[in-house]
Amino acid sequence: MSGTINTSEPVNLRSSDIYRSREPIESHRFADFIQETLALTKRLFIQLQRRPSTLIAGIVQPLMWLVLFGALFQNAPQGMMGNDLSYGQFLGAGIIVFTAFVGALNAGLPVMFDREFGFLNRLLVAPLASRYSIVAASSIYIVALTLIQTAAIIGMSAFMGSGLPGIAGLGIIALIIVLLVLGVTALSLGFTFALPGHIELIAVIFVINLPLLFASTALAPLAFMPQWLQTVACLNPLTYAIEPIRYLYTHPQWDLTSIVLQAPWGSVSFATSLMVLVGFAGFTLTAIQPLLKRRLA
Repeated sequence: MSGTINTSEPVNLRSSDIYRSREPIESHRFADFIQETLALTKRLFIQLQRRPSTLIAGIVQPLMWLVLFGALFQNAPQGMMGNDLSYGQFLGAGIIVFTAFVGALNAGLPVMFDREFGFLNRLLVAPLASRYSIVAASSIYIVALTLIQTAAIIGMSAFMGSGLPGIAGLGIIALIIVLLVLGVTALSLGFTFALPGHIELIAVIFVINLPLLFASTALAPLAFMPQWLQTVACLNPLTYAIEPIRYLYTHPQWDLTSIVLQAPWGSVSFATSLMVLVGFAGFTLTAIQPLLKRRLA
């Protein structure tokens, strides 16, 4: 019959035709991923708009730390912190980093509540282009909140006489905060999908929170610590975020070769600190991949 199709004849497709057919599909999936991520991020900001006390508390609390701790050691001998710094000027970098760390460590709580209330299951059965949009939305949300908190702390520090590190310095501070937040957010999301409920997650956050603060240079310089604590502090990623920011405040002239930390095993430059933060973020993001594949499958 003239209308029949001969299926016995092979169909010859050139590789270029196959690649051309894939390109629109891949670009369409990427556009869907962006759309899903923006929609999920918008949902988180709508929740924040309905509960603004979360943002207000997140800004007020570090400012209280900055003011009260600065006042507590106001009469400390001048120069005790080195470089003729007052304790308030010394504390600013530590409060910036610790605030970012706490916010990122709490990043898994909204996802955990979505798990417990069943909303996450609805997302997992939805025809999403990529379920990693859930993780990306949480990361964007936490980075945005942290940058708002950081801006408030920098403004208060300038009001208290610490000054500003300049446009380039502010850009480096933002980069350091983003790298730290990405690494800690990945760690928090890993705990979220590994632990059974929010009580266990909050317990882990409480256990991790203060020890990492005190085992860093946020509240005291490295020279004040015993030898064993100096070693622990120099293994703490928070120290590699605090010291470059503190250096920016105390040294108007800086570059990537500037020495920002004297660790027990040698000098640490600005570039090395950034590499440590990049490595920390890359390691945590890579480490949670198998867990995310299992939980988001």
